[in-house]
Amino acid sequence: MKYPKEYLDEIKTRLKVSTVVSKFVALKKRGKEYVGLSPFKNEKTPSFTVNDEKEFYHCFATSEHGNIFDFVMKTQNFKFGEAVKHLAQLAGMQPYLFSKQDEEREKKWKEYQSIFSQYVDFYHNELLKNESYSVARDYLKNRSLTKEEVKKFKIGYIEKNPNFFDKLRGNYSEQTLAETGLFYLDEKNKIFVERFRGRLIFPINNISGQPIALGGRIIENQDYLAKYINSPETNFFKKGSNLYNLDVARKLSNKIDHIYLVEGYMDVVGLSKNGVDNVVANLGTSLTDKQILTLNQFFDDIIICFDGDESGYKAALRAAENSIKELKPEKQISFLFLPDKEDPDSYVNKNGKSNFIDFTKQGKLSIHQFIFSHYKKQTENNPSSLAIFEKKLRNIANTIKDDFIKKYVLEYFLEKISELTPHSNQNNKKFFVKRTKSLDTTKKYFNDSQSLTGVELKEFSLLYLVMNNLNLLQANIHLIENIKLFTGVNKKIFELIIEKLKSGEQITIGNLKLDDQLLEKINKFAPIKHILKNQAGDDQKTMELLEDISRDLMNYDLEFRIQELESKFSVDMSETTFNELKELKKKQNLN
Repeated sequence: MKYPKEYLDEIKTRLKVSTVVSKFVALKKRGKEYVGLSPFKNEKTPSFTVNDEKEFYHCFATSEHGNIFDFVMKTQNFKFGEAVKHLAQLAGMQPYLFSKQDEEREKKWKEYQSIFSQYVDFYHNELLKNESYSVARDYLKNRSLTKEEVKKFKIGYIEKNPNFFDKLRGNYSEQTLAETGLFYLDEKNKIFVERFRGRLIFPINNISGQPIALGGRIIENQDYLAKYINSPETNFFKKGSNLYNLDVARKLSNKIDHIYLVEGYMDVVGLSKNGVDNVVANLGTSLTDKQILTLNQFFDDIIICFDGDESGYKAALRAAENSIKELKPEKQISFLFLPDKEDPDSYVNKNGKSNFIDFTKQGKLSIHQFIFSHYKKQTENNPSSLAIFEKKLRNIANTIKDDFIKKYVLEYFLEKISELTPHSNQNNKKFFVKRTKSLDTTKKYFNDSQSLTGVELKEFSLLYLVMNNLNLLQANIHLIENIKLFTGVNKKIFELIIEKLKSGEQITIGNLKLDDQLLEKINKFAPIKHILKNQAGDDQKTMELLEDISRDLMNYDLEFRIQELESKFSVDMSETTFNELKELKKKQNLN
């Protein structure tokens, strides 16, 4: 039996080709494509490409080419059915079992989809063409929405006394129509009523772009009616599993690595009108694990931007506590808080796209920063309150599923707490040390040195030692030629020195023609300079210092490589990665 086309399309829509391929091939981004070593042939130069936009992979070495199903079949030796089951599980979908229930469900889905398509098309066209809908069109005009936005989002309007139910009843049973959630039975009058009458409707599409539910907004101020309502949950629509505008926004993931998550339909439409299309909205419920996991399939950074009022802040806090558990090493969740009484729609309409983007860059907070900041504000400066504060943060960190992220978030929380209680980390001092006011020159030196990383300072020491012992190291070039540096500028200086030393010519610092400012910086901040001055002319001590620096830089290299492999292992969980990681950690312990 054949799988339904819709089922296969849903899998392809949910999974980017790079997501599937990266489970088996190390990929690197190059322009719009990803490249890697061919899984079909042993090679040293990458000839394998992946294009998410066109939904295929291509191997130039072997001419292998195809979609995600082809890739899994060829690399894992799966039959088509096995590949479908594997990818459906990866996409978070139920397996298709070809049972009578599946066939019945498929039939019901086609009816459901047909009813929704007709319903959305009809009321969208009525809004565009029916002259009696002027009130709705005036409302949209006052909200600065044009016909272009109405068409783009297929917005519709349902009059107060509609009769579309009667038009559909000739082709579908009353039970089928009621199961869509578009209608409900008025028990008193024994008639079916349209749920969204008197409202603008915003079609909620599934990830493939087919309408499966509606959001409705009143356009007149009536206190007894909710401003917004959503479709009830049905067999084909679950609020916590869907996001408004995801079918459109996901297509931008090849060009943009971040997505805005907002509260309302009008926020999505307003941002899109101003050129911000990488935006989705949750559907009137708290943010769910499923929604975060779905967004993580496509984007690396989720920026949650709720309304700038008290209810928006509370919704953001709930979202933070609920979604932090899904943090992964290669993913981020951030929060953006708008000025009071502003929502994304109003803010971007007043200030424009550029201002909104700048505001994002300057104002977004990572999820752990937001959580720490919130609970810190609730804390008083006494032992009991601080104990409750720490316990709360530990509990939140422990909900994180990824062990690596859990470790570093907890360390962040505890480090920030220790800053609030500096005396708890110090031994009792017997003597009081008077603090003296720093001279301006000392302050400047301290501030400048604070901006340098430990790696840079270690590299400065190496460069200082080499530049002050050129003759000694020219005779022992083998001791330094394989030392690895990490900072761009320092690396270039070191490579230049090695090249000059290898030439065999007698050289001095002046011959190297180094930038005076760089030279001054190295001479000023190299921690080793004081030790070398005290041991001038002692070649053995110089060599011992060189060995120490070399070992420290090797450990930095091991640390960076271990971090990279830990991130990789958290994604692929492969035995090969684990063994590499184990070997590196063994080397680190030996050093």
